[in-house]
Amino acid sequence: MISRAEPSLSGRWWWSIDRVILTTLVALMVSGVVLLMAGGPPVAERLGLSTFHFVNRQAVYLLFAMVVFITTSFLTPRQVRRGALLLFVVSLAMVVATLYLGVEVKGARRWLSMGPLGSVQPSEFLKPAFVVLAAWAFAEGTRRPDLPGTLIAFCLLPLTIVPLVLQPDFGQTLLISMVWCGLFFVAGLHWFWVMGLGGVGAFGILIAYQLVPHVRARIERFMDKGSGDTFQIDTALESFAQGGWFGKGPGEGTVKRILPDAHTDFIFAVTAEEFGIVVCILLVALFATIVLRALFVAQKAEDPFIRLAVTGLALLFGVQAAINMMVNLHMMPAKGMTLPFISYGGSSLISLALGTGFLLALTRKRPRSENY
Repeated sequence: MISRAEPSLSGRWWWSIDRVILTTLVALMVSGVVLLMAGGPPVAERLGLSTFHFVNRQAVYLLFAMVVFITTSFLTPRQVRRGALLLFVVSLAMVVATLYLGVEVKGARRWLSMGPLGSVQPSEFLKPAFVVLAAWAFAEGTRRPDLPGTLIAFCLLPLTIVPLVLQPDFGQTLLISMVWCGLFFVAGLHWFWVMGLGGVGAFGILIAYQLVPHVRARIERFMDKGSGDTFQIDTALESFAQGGWFGKGPGEGTVKRILPDAHTDFIFAVTAEEFGIVVCILLVALFATIVLRALFVAQKAEDPFIRLAVTGLALLFGVQAAINMMVNLHMMPAKGMTLPFISYGGSSLISLALGTGFLLALTRKRPRSENY
């Protein structure tokens, strides 16, 4: 037990941290390793790797992610802003580098090879940094009329998404744009601009449909199953049907043996088959708890930067989870989006640790003077 009078850094951290968010996030991280034991081994065996290759690597990534997660949560709001700026500059430079030096996978260049360290997906780290910087820009625009904060926020969006479109990575582009629009709305800007941005977004999707064959194929497969290969989504839906409410039991699933992305994009479907829809609902409840608790804390925050940054980070986390689960249920076209802390992936796991570490740092209880 740590006394409230404990003057140490760890003591102040423990009594200022939001323990609802902390506990729920740790529960998700542990759940991810457990659920990967169901989806990872069949994919590893198909690829000729050791049975627990993905599980072991995820456990190592998780240890590093936990260090990043806890360390980041000690930061002050000022340190969060500075760290996000540094991360944004480095990540954006790496995203641009992927256009020339990236490893091509399925027609897209999203990965940079780091030699013995493996590959890294820079766009994963760009997301939380972008959200924090956009929140700062919007907040400064409302707090200081002499600073063109809103204009800076408007410029940040194309600066960030244009390299992503060129990769192409329309899933991350959509996610970042949706979160930016959410910040735009929360910042108190007029409904006229919100509707205008919605129209621009719809026009952008139309252009992508017309000019990018990859996007057109996914949308057409979503609208009409007979227009192309729908093996993955059909298999995912079969997982939900076979699992029922309580699942077949750990290790008893069969659909995962033929599902190509059972350890990444479609791990939610594998969870449904082996553990049942009840466990899927519990996962949804964990994600909802984090998002709703963060929004509740943001609503009470007096500082506009903290209010906007917490809202943006919560939206980033929640919308990404929602997109992945909706794809698994065939409620939207496939996006190649991981399920936070559940899907396999080192870049995704560590970037999520950074984003949620920022979230914990900004939701800590502290004197108002420490917010600047």
